[in-house]
Amino acid sequence: MRSIQDRTNRWERRSVGEDYDLIVIGAGAAGLAAARTGVRYGARTLLVSGGEPGGDCTFTGCVPSKTLIAAAARGEPFDQAMRGVRHAVAHIAATEDADALTQEGIEVCRDYAAFHSPSTIQVGNRRLRAAAFIIATGGRPSVPLVPGLATSPYLTSDDVFELVHKPHSMAVLGGGAIGCELAQAFGRLGVDVTLVEAAERVLPGEDRQASEVIAATLTGEGVTLVTDATVARVERDGDGVRLTLDDDTTLNVQRLLLAVGHSPDIHGLGLERAGVRVDDDRGGVRTDRHLATTAPGIYAAGDVTGRLQLTHAAYLMGRTAVHNALHRRKRAYDESAIPRVTFTGPEVAQVGLTEAEAAGRGARAAYLPMSELDRAVTEGATDGFIKIIAGPRRILRQVGGGRVLGATIVAPRAGEMINELALAMRTRMFTGRLAQTTHAYPTWSMAVQQAAAQFFGTYGGHTAQPISSPANRRSIP
Repeated sequence: MRSIQDRTNRWERRSVGEDYDLIVIGAGAAGLAAARTGVRYGARTLLVSGGEPGGDCTFTGCVPSKTLIAAAARGEPFDQAMRGVRHAVAHIAATEDADALTQEGIEVCRDYAAFHSPSTIQVGNRRLRAAAFIIATGGRPSVPLVPGLATSPYLTSDDVFELVHKPHSMAVLGGGAIGCELAQAFGRLGVDVTLVEAAERVLPGEDRQASEVIAATLTGEGVTLVTDATVARVERDGDGVRLTLDDDTTLNVQRLLLAVGHSPDIHGLGLERAGVRVDDDRGGVRTDRHLATTAPGIYAAGDVTGRLQLTHAAYLMGRTAVHNALHRRKRAYDESAIPRVTFTGPEVAQVGLTEAEAAGRGARAAYLPMSELDRAVTEGATDGFIKIIAGPRRILRQVGGGRVLGATIVAPRAGEMINELALAMRTRMFTGRLAQTTHAYPTWSMAVQQAAAQFFGTYGGHTAQPISSPANRRSIP
């Protein structure tokens, strides 16, 4: 293996006449991963960021939201929970600020960048050249085009964690992961919450049974769910907001929180001057399977691509993009085995195909309700289930129980449990390996072993069932 110095010399020879080997634009999860990977490869790396390093995840996403969720679950008062959010953000931000990154060998420039040409960017009054660029400017909260919204007060993930005083009521617009997480958290903090979702169920992108569990949990905790509804108009109403729905129903709340997703942030980058095209469907920078853009030497990673909008996916994209930018032998970015988690209580974790998506593929589904898992019974947390999807291999077919194609878990520790299934998918594992692996008792992860055993016969009264069509999906008992 070549030493760091050998690699450094190689990049110096390659990039004669360039200011840097690699310039990364944006310092969120994808940008930090890209810059750190560039340094590990021995490339002269510049990280350019208009905001503080850490991006959405540290300041307005994962860190503050999960801190708030945990505080709400512990029953902390609103003021104490918000202080905890600010403390957690400050603590983690200090590990990735400009001083910390400089110690890692990354040069940091706090300014905004725009392409001047395919090989140069303008940063303030400086024009910089590089052999390769990574666009990692992330995303920004989406704001729907609703009449009256622009002139009415509303919150997004950018500023909801700055609340100082607890609102007595809140409407959350959007029933995806962020909307459900924050609706539950604020409800547990004593806020009267109404969640409005345009689809006919919350968590519309997840397994239907998972949606049913979370809907029942939220309702049971006092959150009002309004599904299959859109907002027709928003008006300022004194110190609050009035929402008029498409059926003329009105909601009067003190605060309105928008949680309808994020849009790629490409504003002001001068992409047209670099020959970088935007994907019409995703609204982000167009990339191929190697994360290369339409301009030679320019790659993109993270939310700005419009791909899977998860911190760990962005981190993988950042590493992959830099490898491909600096090496002739390319690696494909594959998100088929990347798990996603909704951090409600219980959590919802998903990897690969859902049962509905696997219909018609000759797949089978194993199902185990948490009420039959000893650990869930001991903790009095029996809402939820585990579902493993397995399908035939090309030659071996169902030998070994078939290959893991996906899994859905709804449980208090679903986010931890799903990683075993993600590994199984990543390594194209037979379900038999999961069933044969001894799991510690009594743990949440024993559900994985018990469900996997169903692919070899009846276990605990359950047997894996063929998935022939969406109509055959089982409902919650």
